[in-house]
Amino acid sequence: MSGVGVRVGYSLGSVATGSFGTVPGLLLLPYLTDTLGIAAVAAGAIVLLPKALDVVLNPVAGRISDRHRSPQGPRRPFLLRGGLALATCFALLFAAPDLDSRALDAAWVVLAFAGCATAYAFFQVPYVAMPAEITDDYADRTRLMTWRVAVLTIAILISGGSAPVIRDAIGGRDGYRVMGLAVAVLLAIGTLGAYYGTRNAPIGVPRETTGTLGEQLRVVAQAADFRRLLTTLVLQALALGSMLAGIDYLARYVLRDPGAASIGFVCVVGPALLVSPLWLAIGNKLGKKAGFVIASAVLGLGAVSLATVQHVPIWCVYLVLAIVGIGFTGVQVFPLAMLPDVAAVDAARSGVRRAGVFTGIWTAGETLGLALGPGLYAVVLAAGGYVSSTTRDAVQPDSALTAIVAGLSVVPALLIAVSFVPLLRYRLTADEVLEAR
Repeated sequence: MSGVGVRVGYSLGSVATGSFGTVPGLLLLPYLTDTLGIAAVAAGAIVLLPKALDVVLNPVAGRISDRHRSPQGPRRPFLLRGGLALATCFALLFAAPDLDSRALDAAWVVLAFAGCATAYAFFQVPYVAMPAEITDDYADRTRLMTWRVAVLTIAILISGGSAPVIRDAIGGRDGYRVMGLAVAVLLAIGTLGAYYGTRNAPIGVPRETTGTLGEQLRVVAQAADFRRLLTTLVLQALALGSMLAGIDYLARYVLRDPGAASIGFVCVVGPALLVSPLWLAIGNKLGKKAGFVIASAVLGLGAVSLATVQHVPIWCVYLVLAIVGIGFTGVQVFPLAMLPDVAAVDAARSGVRRAGVFTGIWTAGETLGLALGPGLYAVVLAAGGYVSSTTRDAVQPDSALTAIVAGLSVVPALLIAVSFVPLLRYRLTADEVLEAR
């Protein structure tokens, strides 16, 4: 059973994961298209390619942390190294000097973002693997994840809400540079909080980590419930990535109010502070799978409703974004609580510690989905004839405005609908998890 101190300490790592998971998805694509003047399709590729590197790196990071031996446990040393490296690379991401060349500007972003992705893999994978070793209690994992999601929500709210404000208050490339430094500080705070806050956390009973990485990947791939959960995660991450990428464009070109980006983002994230206990109660009463299904339905309803933003008052837009936020909170809580169950059942049945491999593949899928989301949104923008510029004041054709709305409403709604297929086939029950303890 994890104590309150451990829950708080572990949850502080979400300051780093929430900030890095939010700000690039929210502002990197607009930075490329509307400050550096890079065409939408090329900008989408730049956002995607460094993150795609994590598909390879994350399972490797998981395998390395599985095999690591340290008095601090197999995971904690990676939190400090990976997190501080992430903060450094993020500060560099938006700090490029005026190179007077779009190609050089693009190259700077690619290299810095690749550095971020590499460092993040070696922070995120061990971090997500820790709950399976901190506690073996089925309900306690949900409590631990609820704490984590509460802190995650606050981190997303602070980073995602303040980043556009900092950028716009200073303006131009300097605005992005200062914003990058501010977010880098948040990443460092989250890193140090998680590292020192989990110093007294249980590290679990060591198990052998036999077999090559390829052999373990094949074993993990054969875990049917893990595959179903992962497929659901990737589809929903793709939907969320596309929605997140569209908020800044929606505010500037459809709502005609740049400040609406921060307000809209707060509307998405703010409800989580209120509804996290509600999702916990639903999970305790109906089960984690049922809670996940309900949360996914709410998220899908919100996405469909966003298709009306061009025809309703702005307060209705904020209300719909709040509905999205309620669903968003639930689809964060439940899969994070279900993943340790899958890993723990596998470890109990096999006697082999593969939590790092499970979470490596998991975070690779999540990262890929969140990276593909802005890439998909960029493709939708290009199809609508979106006009890139270096002054953020280009006049967009009606087709581009339609694309801006469709990319954060219709496309995500379809992806969420498809995600119900693997989710409804998930079979792992609470009794099976309890038997594996």
